[in-house]
Amino acid sequence: MTPAPIALFVYKRLRHARMTVDALLRNAEASVSDLFIYSDGPRSDADREAVAEVRSYLRTVAGFRSVTVVEREVNYGLARSIIDGVTTLTGRYGQVIVVEDDLVTSPYFLRYMNDALELYRDVPEVISVHGYVYPVARPLPESFFLIGADCWGWATWKRGWELFEPDGAALLRALTEKGLLRRFDLDGAYPYSRMLKDQIAGKVDSWAIRWNASAFLHGRLTLYPGRSLVNNIGGDELGTHTKTLEGFTTTVSPRPVLLTPLPPAENADAREAVKEFFRSVRPTFVRRAAGWLKRLTS
Repeated sequence: MTPAPIALFVYKRLRHARMTVDALLRNAEASVSDLFIYSDGPRSDADREAVAEVRSYLRTVAGFRSVTVVEREVNYGLARSIIDGVTTLTGRYGQVIVVEDDLVTSPYFLRYMNDALELYRDVPEVISVHGYVYPVARPLPESFFLIGADCWGWATWKRGWELFEPDGAALLRALTEKGLLRRFDLDGAYPYSRMLKDQIAGKVDSWAIRWNASAFLHGRLTLYPGRSLVNNIGGDELGTHTKTLEGFTTTVSPRPVLLTPLPPAENADAREAVKEFFRSVRPTFVRRAAGWLKRLTS
């Protein structure tokens, strides 16, 4: 099995980028994996020096089978950069593992991703593989499926990414016409549809909500690990989109996730566990996010 290429998307956070790369290098599979780093261009002159520092570091990255750094000449923004990079790499290699510059992965992340990509390669109901799992209260199986797609350390095949619909308005219209909005919102536990409306209105630049909605509309499944292999360290003042991740932080698993073939169906118990988690964390998350917004706009 040829390991899937890794796409890493970075911007201006040098410390975060170092931690992300260092964590990937602790995976045994790193040395046989091709790494493609997409470095976005500065949004303004104020970001130019930080972007240059990150790029200087990227030119020193080694330890993978190959390292290719794509330096954007202009600012794409995260959504456009990810859509372009994933489209390019799935078109060239048929599969890709996607990481952003604020994700610290387990030493067993790449093994899990590559094993799952191979195991479910020819199972059309499965659209992607995810490395992060919410810190839910109830026990989870070693691996399980949920309908939809996710964004904190994930992988897909060309056949999966071909279902991505970039038109948020078309997605919202289809969800509405099919009466799926409430189920898409985890029965009211999390406002995914509101996020989609915000993307349509230009209030947020999110590829992830469109990826989730695309998978959900097609009834496609994402595989999750029962123990998280990813922790997001990006909930600070340097984050472009997220300023707090209280409740979402987790400890990456110190042991591998053992995969066995599962029937392609959503795990109802896991879905309920995720709903319970969102209901418990949402009030605090919304309050902290509002606080950050107030400070940024005052």
